[in-house]
Amino acid sequence: LGLSGPPGAGKSTFIECFGKMLTERKHKVSVLAVDPSSSTSGGSLLGDKTRMTELSRDMNAYIRPSPTRGTLGGVTRTTNEAILLCEGGGYDVVLVETVGMCLGFPFNYPSEFAVADMVDMFILLLPPAGGDELQGIKRGIIEMADLVAINKADGDLVVAARRIQAEYISAMKLLRKRSKVWRPKV
Repeated sequence: LGLSGPPGAGKSTFIECFGKMLTERKHKVSVLAVDPSSSTSGGSLLGDKTRMTELSRDMNAYIRPSPTRGTLGGVTRTTNEAILLCEGGGYDVVLVETVGMCLGFPFNYPSEFAVADMVDMFILLLPPAGGDELQGIKRGIIEMADLVAINKADGDLVVAARRIQAEYISAMKLLRKRSKVWRPKV
């Protein structure tokens, strides 16, 4: 599964909860977390693992943070090979967390969602304040999503989350189908 979304959408927190649920159901889970590298220093924080404290201690989980090192696409140059290695190592679920991106201009560049071609399902995780219907019909990453998940849909954000969900359901009806057997869900 590939996961992408804007910074603050809760990608790492979602992976922590989802990964724990999977390991409790006897799955072996691998997480490949991709962090941006500085264009100035080349350094990378690699901090996503710190948001997955419980999952990182789980014996049925493997978490590998990796820097982009200037590679476009929200992934690293070797992400596809890393997925294959994880599968070969017995991990039956591989989660690829891409570099978080804003919902504006970069989402329309094909290079910014290369992970969609590497995984069986591409999930776009959005916060309740993730835009409106016009944002949803922008070409680019929205067209690539197999599933749009509205995260942080609790407490005071329930109403906003339901509104965004309805707007994306409506907007996605306008997009061309990528598959004959799967209709993207929100």
